[in-house]
Amino acid sequence: MSDSSPLPPVRLHSEAELARDALSTPLLSRAARLARWAGPDTRVDAGGGLVDEQLPAAAEALGLSGDDAAADASEAWRVAVDAGLVEVVDEEEGTVTVGEELALLTAGSPQDVLAVWLAALETVLADASVPDLDGLLDEDGEVDLSALDWDPEAEAEFLDGVLGNLYLLTAGEDTPGAPVPLPALAASVIVPSDMGEPTNDVLEQVSDAMMRLDDQFRMLEPAGFVEYQPVDEALMADADEEPAAPVDDTDVSRYGMVRLTPLGLYGMRARLLEAGFDAPAVGGLADKGADALLDGTATYPPGAAQAETEQWLQRREPLDAARELLAAARGSDAGAPLRRLRCQQALSLVGPSAEPALREVLDDAELGGLARVWLTEQGAADVPAPSEAMVYWLTIDTVAAQLAAEGNSEELRALVAGLAQQHSGFFSAVWRVEHPATADVLEAMGRLHPDKRVAKEARKAAFKARSQQGG
Repeated sequence: MSDSSPLPPVRLHSEAELARDALSTPLLSRAARLARWAGPDTRVDAGGGLVDEQLPAAAEALGLSGDDAAADASEAWRVAVDAGLVEVVDEEEGTVTVGEELALLTAGSPQDVLAVWLAALETVLADASVPDLDGLLDEDGEVDLSALDWDPEAEAEFLDGVLGNLYLLTAGEDTPGAPVPLPALAASVIVPSDMGEPTNDVLEQVSDAMMRLDDQFRMLEPAGFVEYQPVDEALMADADEEPAAPVDDTDVSRYGMVRLTPLGLYGMRARLLEAGFDAPAVGGLADKGADALLDGTATYPPGAAQAETEQWLQRREPLDAARELLAAARGSDAGAPLRRLRCQQALSLVGPSAEPALREVLDDAELGGLARVWLTEQGAADVPAPSEAMVYWLTIDTVAAQLAAEGNSEELRALVAGLAQQHSGFFSAVWRVEHPATADVLEAMGRLHPDKRVAKEARKAAFKARSQQGG
């Protein structure tokens, strides 16, 4: 991802809901319990980790048992220290005390709770980038780093890339929050975008990445960051072993499925903002002016644009909102047609009480057309008929806005075909329209129209318009 281009807007749960989710995660709840369990006799090693002798008691305090109990207790303690729930008082003596952040979990604001959770999340993300060291112990029980082919920066960058792609998929308009197959997610960071059929070498890299991600997502799930269905163990059985049950290789869910939780979406957005990305959230424009709303939602998908606009309108009286929107929609710059389209869409959400604002701009060259459309749709009386010049100007403005919003979409192709069909002599008149986008729109019509004869007329008209504009 490039940090210069805005990411799709995401719809976040309220901070109060997210804070409750954070407090209920195994990651934070265990860390908080250990912080309250710690006392004068608690001892830590030089790195701040709980000494081995006290891990069984810590595991018991957390209600943990089994082979992984001590390791899970050690991880929970490390999170407590990193998140500020516990503070090391004397490094030589290894004594600890309650950290300042612990009180925030019960007496702080939702933002305070989420800040603590984010600090805890960073610990888990750092751990997730560290490879499994169990198979690298030498005869003395020490890690043989010479046998470890590990680049910490590359590993962290790999995980960040995967999570960034998962964020993009989660923020999508079609199926927000839908689980993503692990093979597709791994391939999104391994397979080059211009590669047709992946080579065997690339497929092997994807398979290796899936296994790494399987371990990493298992670690991230207790943080409340993702919901994860792990890879089916039967798929990882040795080729010589007989599977316990028939394996359906066509069931993609057996290869792992993952999605960001609402809390994970919040956490990823916070990390992206910290890294310098433009990562908008729906509702972020509600307290800004109409100019910021129309410009900001210009690239939003339709559903997100409507949700953002609805929140903006909720804070204003309908008549005042309509006047502010209309004022912000004026202009002859390249972005003005799309602003007017967004303005028209926003006004469709405003009730009849906004009518005076629309009547005030009936004679406005830029706004008179959309004002007539709104009044007609509202069933208002005494709506003056537009002049031919206004009809053609509004047509150019509308197509220019659609080009900016959708590019060469099928909907736009249908619109272009319909315009030339409905108006006889359309091209002989429209090239004279004094609109900054006239020539560009006519060139686009020549490119998009399915009829070669009509397309040629459009290109001729575009040449005339360009000459009239001095271009």
